[in-house]
Amino acid sequence: MKLKALIFDVDGTLADTEETHRLAFNEAFVKLGLDWEWDRSRYVQLLRTTGGKERMLAFLDTQEVADAERARIAALVPEIHRIKTGLYSAMVTSGRAPLRDGVSRLLDEAREAGVRLAIATTTTFENIRALVDTNLGAGAIYRFDVIGAGDDVPRKKPAPDVYEFVMNKLGLGEDECVALEDSSNGLRAARAAGLFTVVTPCFWTQHEDLSAANLLLPGLGSAQNPLPPAAAALVGNTALGIADIDRILQAAHMSA
Repeated sequence: MKLKALIFDVDGTLADTEETHRLAFNEAFVKLGLDWEWDRSRYVQLLRTTGGKERMLAFLDTQEVADAERARIAALVPEIHRIKTGLYSAMVTSGRAPLRDGVSRLLDEAREAGVRLAIATTTTFENIRALVDTNLGAGAIYRFDVIGAGDDVPRKKPAPDVYEFVMNKLGLGEDECVALEDSSNGLRAARAAGLFTVVTPCFWTQHEDLSAANLLLPGLGSAQNPLPPAAAALVGNTALGIADIDRILQAAHMSA
Protein backbone atom coordinates (compact mmCIF):
# COMPACT_ATOMS: atom_id res chain seq x y z
CA MET A 1 0.00 0.00 0.00
CA LYS A 2 1.44 3.36 -1.06
CA LEU A 3 -0.90 5.30 1.24
CA LYS A 4 0.75 5.80 4.65
CA ALA A 5 -1.36 8.53 6.29
CA LEU A 6 -4.63 10.43 6.08
CA ILE A 7 -4.45 14.06 7.19
CA PHE A 8 -7.83 15.50 8.16
CA ASP A 9 -8.99 19.06 8.39
CA VAL A 10 -11.44 19.51 11.30
CA ASP A 11 -14.12 22.18 10.86
CA GLY A 12 -16.37 21.18 7.99
CA THR A 13 -14.43 17.98 7.25
CA LEU A 14 -14.51 15.80 10.38
CA ALA A 15 -17.76 17.48 11.41
CA ASP A 16 -19.93 20.34 10.14
CA THR A 17 -19.00 22.49 13.15
CA GLU A 18 -19.27 25.98 11.71
CA GLU A 19 -22.80 26.63 12.98
CA THR A 20 -21.61 25.70 16.48
CA HIS A 21 -18.67 28.08 16.12
CA ARG A 22 -20.99 30.86 14.91
CA LEU A 23 -23.32 30.48 17.88
CA ALA A 24 -20.38 30.39 20.30
CA PHE A 25 -18.94 33.58 18.80
CA ASN A 26 -22.28 35.36 19.16
CA GLU A 27 -22.66 34.27 22.78
CA ALA A 28 -19.11 35.43 23.55
CA PHE A 29 -19.85 38.82 22.00
CA VAL A 30 -22.83 39.23 24.32
CA LYS A 31 -20.76 38.26 27.36
CA LEU A 32 -18.13 40.89 26.48
CA GLY A 33 -20.70 43.60 25.81
CA LEU A 34 -20.21 43.82 22.05
CA ASP A 35 -23.19 44.55 19.85
CA TRP A 36 -21.90 42.20 17.14
CA GLU A 37 -24.08 39.39 15.80
CA TRP A 38 -22.98 37.17 12.95
CA ASP A 39 -25.88 35.68 10.99
CA ARG A 40 -25.39 32.69 8.70
CA SER A 41 -24.98 34.70 5.48
CA ARG A 42 -22.39 36.99 7.07
CA TYR A 43 -20.55 34.02 8.55
CA VAL A 44 -20.23 32.41 5.12
CA GLN A 45 -18.30 35.52 4.05
CA LEU A 46 -16.26 35.67 7.27
CA LEU A 47 -15.08 32.09 6.77
CA ARG A 48 -12.88 33.36 3.97
CA THR A 49 -10.55 34.40 6.80
CA THR A 50 -9.09 31.37 8.58
CA GLY A 51 -8.57 31.41 12.35
CA GLY A 52 -11.05 32.73 14.91
CA LYS A 53 -8.94 35.64 16.19
CA GLU A 54 -8.03 36.62 12.64
CA ARG A 55 -11.70 36.43 11.66
CA MET A 56 -12.70 38.84 14.44
CA LEU A 57 -9.97 41.29 13.49
CA ALA A 58 -11.01 41.12 9.84
CA PHE A 59 -14.60 41.87 10.85
CA LEU A 60 -13.45 44.73 13.09
CA ASP A 61 -11.72 46.27 10.07
CA THR A 62 -15.14 46.59 8.39
CA GLN A 63 -16.75 48.44 11.32
CA GLU A 64 -17.06 52.20 11.58
CA VAL A 65 -15.84 52.91 15.09
CA ALA A 66 -13.58 55.51 16.69
CA ASP A 67 -9.88 54.71 16.82
CA ALA A 68 -9.89 54.34 20.60
CA GLU A 69 -12.81 51.90 20.49
CA ARG A 70 -11.17 49.97 17.66
CA ALA A 71 -8.02 49.60 19.74
CA ARG A 72 -10.05 48.53 22.79
CA ILE A 73 -11.88 45.81 20.88
CA ALA A 74 -8.69 44.61 19.17
CA ALA A 75 -7.09 44.20 22.60
CA LEU A 76 -10.13 42.18 23.72
CA VAL A 77 -9.89 39.69 20.84
CA PRO A 78 -7.77 37.08 22.73
CA GLU A 79 -10.21 37.18 25.67
CA ILE A 80 -13.23 36.94 23.37
CA HIS A 81 -11.61 33.95 21.68
CA ARG A 82 -10.86 32.29 25.02
CA ILE A 83 -14.50 32.65 26.13
CA LYS A 84 -15.76 31.55 22.74
CA THR A 85 -13.59 28.41 22.87
CA GLY A 86 -15.07 27.45 26.24
CA LEU A 87 -18.61 27.98 24.97
CA TYR A 88 -17.88 25.98 21.82
CA SER A 89 -16.41 23.09 23.82
CA ALA A 90 -19.50 22.99 26.03
CA MET A 91 -21.76 22.90 22.97
CA VAL A 92 -19.71 20.13 21.35
CA THR A 93 -19.61 17.98 24.49
CA SER A 94 -23.39 18.24 24.67
CA GLY A 95 -23.55 16.49 21.29
CA ARG A 96 -24.28 19.43 19.03
CA ALA A 97 -21.54 18.65 16.47
CA PRO A 98 -21.72 15.02 15.27
CA LEU A 99 -19.11 13.68 12.85
CA ARG A 100 -20.01 13.82 9.17
CA ASP A 101 -21.38 10.68 7.58
CA GLY A 102 -18.67 8.13 6.79
CA VAL A 103 -15.93 9.74 8.90
CA SER A 104 -15.98 7.23 11.77
CA ARG A 105 -16.01 4.36 9.27
CA LEU A 106 -13.00 5.72 7.39
CA LEU A 107 -11.07 6.26 10.64
CA ASP A 108 -11.74 2.64 11.62
CA GLU A 109 -10.69 1.39 8.18
CA ALA A 110 -7.44 3.36 8.40
CA ARG A 111 -6.58 1.84 11.78
CA GLU A 112 -7.30 -1.67 10.52
CA ALA A 113 -5.15 -1.11 7.42
CA GLY A 114 -2.24 0.38 9.38
CA VAL A 115 -2.69 3.79 7.80
CA ARG A 116 -1.69 6.55 10.20
CA LEU A 117 -4.02 9.41 11.10
CA ALA A 118 -3.21 13.09 11.51
CA ILE A 119 -4.96 16.44 11.77
CA ALA A 120 -4.04 19.73 10.09
CA THR A 121 -6.32 22.57 11.11
CA THR A 122 -6.56 26.23 12.07
CA THR A 123 -8.64 25.54 15.16
CA THR A 124 -7.31 25.02 18.69
CA PHE A 125 -6.23 21.74 20.25
CA GLU A 126 -8.96 22.17 22.88
CA ASN A 127 -11.62 22.35 20.16
CA ILE A 128 -10.20 19.28 18.42
CA ARG A 129 -10.11 17.21 21.59
CA ALA A 130 -13.68 18.18 22.54
CA LEU A 131 -14.96 17.19 19.11
CA VAL A 132 -13.05 13.90 18.77
CA ASP A 133 -13.46 12.62 22.33
CA THR A 134 -17.18 13.48 22.42
CA ASN A 135 -17.93 11.67 19.19
CA LEU A 136 -15.50 8.73 19.43
CA GLY A 137 -15.03 8.27 23.17
CA ALA A 138 -12.68 9.54 25.86
CA GLY A 139 -9.07 9.41 24.74
CA ALA A 140 -9.94 9.02 21.05
CA ILE A 141 -7.81 12.05 20.29
CA TYR A 142 -4.79 9.76 20.72
CA ARG A 143 -5.84 7.78 17.67
CA PHE A 144 -4.20 10.61 15.74
CA ASP A 145 -0.41 10.30 15.55
CA VAL A 146 0.13 13.99 14.88
CA ILE A 147 -2.06 17.03 15.42
CA GLY A 148 -1.20 20.35 13.79
CA ALA A 149 -3.42 22.98 15.42
CA GLY A 150 -3.96 26.68 14.90
CA ASP A 151 -1.06 27.99 16.96
CA ASP A 152 1.54 25.43 15.86
CA VAL A 153 2.61 27.37 12.77
CA PRO A 154 3.06 31.09 12.02
CA ARG A 155 0.81 31.16 8.95
CA LYS A 156 -2.66 29.66 8.75
CA LYS A 157 -4.33 28.16 5.68
CA PRO A 158 -4.23 28.83 2.73
CA ALA A 159 -0.51 28.77 3.51
CA PRO A 160 0.83 25.19 3.47
CA ASP A 161 2.60 25.54 6.84
CA VAL A 162 0.35 23.28 8.93
CA TYR A 163 0.51 20.46 6.37
CA GLU A 164 4.28 20.74 6.14
CA PHE A 165 4.44 20.71 9.96
CA VAL A 166 2.31 17.54 10.12
CA MET A 167 4.24 15.70 7.40
CA ASN A 168 7.52 16.57 9.09
CA LYS A 169 6.23 15.17 12.40
CA LEU A 170 4.97 12.03 10.63
CA GLY A 171 8.29 11.62 8.83
CA LEU A 172 6.45 11.06 5.55
CA GLY A 173 6.57 12.61 2.10
CA GLU A 174 3.70 14.22 0.23
CA ASP A 175 3.37 11.22 -2.09
CA GLU A 176 2.55 8.98 0.91
CA CYS A 177 -0.22 11.12 2.41
CA VAL A 178 -3.71 12.24 1.41
CA ALA A 179 -5.39 15.38 2.75
CA LEU A 180 -9.13 15.54 3.41
CA GLU A 181 -10.62 19.03 3.25
CA ASP A 182 -13.89 20.89 2.70
CA SER A 183 -12.91 24.46 1.78
CA SER A 184 -10.98 26.42 -0.81
CA ASN A 185 -8.50 27.72 1.79
CA GLY A 186 -7.85 24.19 3.01
CA LEU A 187 -7.58 22.88 -0.55
CA ARG A 188 -5.07 25.59 -1.46
CA ALA A 189 -3.01 24.79 1.65
CA ALA A 190 -2.93 21.06 0.98
CA ARG A 191 -2.15 21.44 -2.72
CA ALA A 192 0.60 23.97 -1.95
CA ALA A 193 2.13 21.30 0.30
CA GLY A 194 2.08 18.90 -2.66
CA LEU A 195 -0.68 16.66 -1.30
CA PHE A 196 -3.30 14.65 -3.14
CA THR A 197 -6.52 16.18 -1.79
CA VAL A 198 -10.02 14.78 -1.33
CA VAL A 199 -12.59 17.55 -0.82
CA THR A 200 -16.09 17.05 0.60
CA PRO A 201 -17.74 20.48 0.82
CA CYS A 202 -20.37 21.31 3.43
CA PHE A 203 -23.09 24.00 3.57
CA TRP A 204 -20.55 26.71 4.37
CA THR A 205 -18.17 25.91 1.51
CA GLN A 206 -20.36 24.44 -1.25
CA HIS A 207 -20.33 27.78 -3.12
CA GLU A 208 -16.51 27.96 -3.26
CA ASP A 209 -14.29 27.12 -6.23
CA LEU A 210 -13.03 23.62 -5.37
CA SER A 211 -12.18 22.58 -8.91
CA ALA A 212 -8.49 22.08 -8.04
CA ALA A 213 -9.34 19.10 -5.83
CA ASN A 214 -7.89 15.78 -6.97
CA LEU A 215 -11.15 14.15 -5.90
CA LEU A 216 -14.29 16.23 -5.27
CA LEU A 217 -17.16 14.36 -3.61
CA PRO A 218 -20.41 15.38 -1.86
CA GLY A 219 -19.36 13.25 1.12
CA LEU A 220 -17.54 10.05 2.03
CA GLY A 221 -20.59 7.86 1.62
CA SER A 222 -21.92 5.07 3.83
CA ALA A 223 -24.28 2.10 3.70
CA GLN A 224 -27.09 4.40 4.83
CA ASN A 225 -26.13 7.25 2.51
CA PRO A 226 -24.28 5.88 -0.52
CA LEU A 227 -22.52 8.21 -2.92
CA PRO A 228 -24.67 9.37 -5.84
CA PRO A 229 -23.97 7.63 -9.17
CA ALA A 230 -21.58 10.23 -10.61
CA ALA A 231 -19.47 10.32 -7.44
CA ALA A 232 -19.59 6.53 -7.07
CA ALA A 233 -18.26 6.22 -10.63
CA LEU A 234 -15.27 8.41 -9.72
CA VAL A 235 -14.52 6.34 -6.63
CA GLY A 236 -15.41 2.94 -8.03
CA ASN A 237 -17.50 2.30 -4.93
CA THR A 238 -20.60 3.61 -3.18
CA ALA A 239 -18.48 4.83 -0.25
CA LEU A 240 -14.90 6.05 -0.22
CA GLY A 241 -12.71 3.56 1.62
CA ILE A 242 -9.02 3.16 2.37
CA ALA A 243 -8.50 0.72 -0.50
CA ASP A 244 -10.20 3.16 -2.89
CA ILE A 245 -8.00 6.06 -1.73
CA ASP A 246 -4.85 3.97 -2.09
CA ARG A 247 -5.81 2.81 -5.58
CA ILE A 248 -6.72 6.34 -6.74
CA LEU A 249 -3.55 7.78 -5.21
CA GLN A 250 -1.33 5.22 -6.95
CA ALA A 251 -3.07 5.83 -10.27
CA ALA A 252 -2.57 9.59 -9.89
CA HIS A 253 1.15 9.19 -9.22
CA MET A 254 1.57 6.78 -12.14
CA SER A 255 -0.05 9.25 -14.53
CA ALA A 256 1.86 12.29 -13.22
